Amino acid sequence: MTATGKRALGFWALLALVIGNMIGSGIYLLPATLAPLGWNQAIGWIITLGGALCLAVIFAALSARIPRAGGPYAYADAAFGPLAGYVAAWSYWVMTWVGNGAIAIAVVSNLSLIFPVIGTVAGLPAVLAVGFVWLLTLVNLAGVRAAGRVQAITTVLKILPLIGLIMLALWFALSGAPHAPDPGVPLTTGNIAAAAGLTFWGFLGLESATVPADKVQDPARNVPRATMIGVVFTGLIYLGISLAFAFYMPVGEAASSPAPVADFLGKTFGSGIAQVVALFAAISAFGALNGWILVQGEMPWAMARGGVFPAWFAKESARGIPVRGHIVSSLLLSGMALLNAQKGMGKLFEFIGSVSIAAGLVAYLLSALAALKLVRNVKTGSAALIAAAFTLWAEWGLGLEAMGYGAVLIAAGLALYPFVSSAKSSAIAADPAE
Repeated sequence: MTATGKRALGFWALLALVIGNMIGSGIYLLPATLAPLGWNQAIGWIITLGGALCLAVIFAALSARIPRAGGPYAYADAAFGPLAGYVAAWSYWVMTWVGNGAIAIAVVSNLSLIFPVIGTVAGLPAVLAVGFVWLLTLVNLAGVRAAGRVQAITTVLKILPLIGLIMLALWFALSGAPHAPDPGVPLTTGNIAAAAGLTFWGFLGLESATVPADKVQDPARNVPRATMIGVVFTGLIYLGISLAFAFYMPVGEAASSPAPVADFLGKTFGSGIAQVVALFAAISAFGALNGWILVQGEMPWAMARGGVFPAWFAKESARGIPVRGHIVSSLLLSGMALLNAQKGMGKLFEFIGSVSIAAGLVAYLLSALAALKLVRNVKTGSAALIAAAFTLWAEWGLGLEAMGYGAVLIAAGLALYPFVSSAKSSAIAADPAE
């Protein structure tokens, strides 16, 4: 298939997918959530970056060895068989459509700073979030080329305020500006683990390039490159933001701020910057939602092609788009958003986000274990051991409530497995079009 056909994602579009899926809503909100943890947050970011880099190493190695669509599903299936592949795919799929609900809410939350009426009408944020979901679902149904263009544009726009904040902090450092007071929060294992659990939200999506591998030009080369470069670039952005807040914004101000990035920039450029940053934050979340909707449609398709999901999901449109996976995934996340419409935007984001991470970490753990079995070299093996330990530690850091919800969702998937598994169909492989 040529670049004008099914394989429409080149290196730059793929890199935009990886960076865009990681840099979404979290970095605009996390400085306030992490502020009470003091310097534990900086250590948490460093540890999480290390864990993310280890995960990037194993995904790069696995994608080069097994350039198949499905990402975590493909690797767990190859290493441990259909049931393990199903568990990895189910947990990852749940993470995508559940997490997309949180990202859609973040789009609306930022827009509400520009249009305050949004927050005054009960249920309106959830309805608008669902509207954005279906808008971007239609973009993805138009083809990966259209989705890739949206991703490239939003990725460039979303990082501009973040780079601006880091440059401002560097200017403070070079000009000898006074540091914020030390918050005096003790450095403890529990506090660092709590920070790591929260900061991992910012790295969800590091494996995004591995999921639509069948739609990538030269996947054996481009998927590993986009994954590694994307994680390093994103990690440096996150670490720079964390240090900027730690050195130049008092903990009390950061913790009480509904828009910490805007407030940081506003101290120098005036309060009018808040709405500008809110717009960029909305664009950031919108771009992440676009990328994750691309991913959420691919997982049920890959599962069905592998024989562990109903064959109905394996059908593609004439453009090679898994239409049925997109429609069902978007219906599920729309239902979750609407059923929880009575929650405030902040509570809704926190609830959906924590459940998403708790479920998705299972897929990362299985991918790390798959790398130990399938890729036999010291570098990848060491990275896989560290990544496996990190995912378990991050899960613990989320707390019992999040782990409980995640366990229920995984158990639901296991209960469904005997009913949804299907035999591999050579007819599907021979005729993938509708």
